Amino acid sequence: MSHNYSNELNNNEVKLIPYEVLSIAAGFTFTEIPAGVKLVNAPTAWDKCEKGKDIVVAVLDTGCQTDHVDLKDRIIDGRNFTTDYDSDPNNFSDNVGHGTHVAGTIAASENNIGVLGVAPLAKLLIVKVLAGNGSGAYEWIINGINYAVNWRGPSGEKARVISMSLGGPQDVPELHQAVKNAVNNGILVVCAAGNGGDCSPQTEELDYPGAYQEVVEVGAVDLNKKISCFSNSNKNVDLVAPGDGILSTYIGGGYATLRGTSMATPHVSGGSALIIKQCEKEFERTLSENEIYAQLIKRTNALGNPKCLEGNGLLDLAKD
Repeated sequence: MSHNYSNELNNNEVKLIPYEVLSIAAGFTFTEIPAGVKLVNAPTAWDKCEKGKDIVVAVLDTGCQTDHVDLKDRIIDGRNFTTDYDSDPNNFSDNVGHGTHVAGTIAASENNIGVLGVAPLAKLLIVKVLAGNGSGAYEWIINGINYAVNWRGPSGEKARVISMSLGGPQDVPELHQAVKNAVNNGILVVCAAGNGGDCSPQTEELDYPGAYQEVVEVGAVDLNKKISCFSNSNKNVDLVAPGDGILSTYIGGGYATLRGTSMATPHVSGGSALIIKQCEKEFERTLSENEIYAQLIKRTNALGNPKCLEGNGLLDLAKD
């Protein structure tokens, strides 16, 4: 199949939002609720949201360790769009660690020896669009978004949320169109703001797709609710979530603590799964993307920073 992508697609790459591995750990002898999951008050919401049961979140990242004890029961399907593994579309294993970490923050499930994600009964659609070197072609990202939009599960499930902790400096029209297509199909698209920030509201830092108005752009705070200085600031930041000192699943079957807006994003993606589950039960119908966004923004607390740094504030899933 031929694609008429612009030259920008061939000349540039999308990269993982830069992130830092702070520590790596083995398993736990009990189920740990990470500090970030507690900070957004996910456990308070679990009963009324059924822990996000069966809501499908598509994770566009470096893949996922599919046999990780905390994740293997959460993965509903997946696909590889990169040239890794000889371009085998059915091998979406994570050869970086980043995608596994993001997936765990969204939906790591309870099994008495690991960590819990924000929505521990949600389903994960793993879309590998970034290679082992942490970068990917724009074409891979676009194809991954379109795959998530068109995907249907064994019981007719659809992806309700797309989570992207990736970005590039170029505003590529085809990428923007793919994002708009997802939103027009009722999918909430959640993206990292980027890690080029300087803690100054006077300067603007833009990473795409995060800076597109159609997406939910997520900035980062630390575990003391202070804006992380690396977090991009711009007029399209929608809200912030914990992105510093974030414990989650990692390749090798273990766990790691990472830092970056990459880590803030899955808190909002998992939180959105909880919100969809709760609200659709209450309203007894499928919510539109606009309605999901409105319900998400209702569940924020202003922290007192300029809007370009924190948007509407910190995610708080305890709010109704």
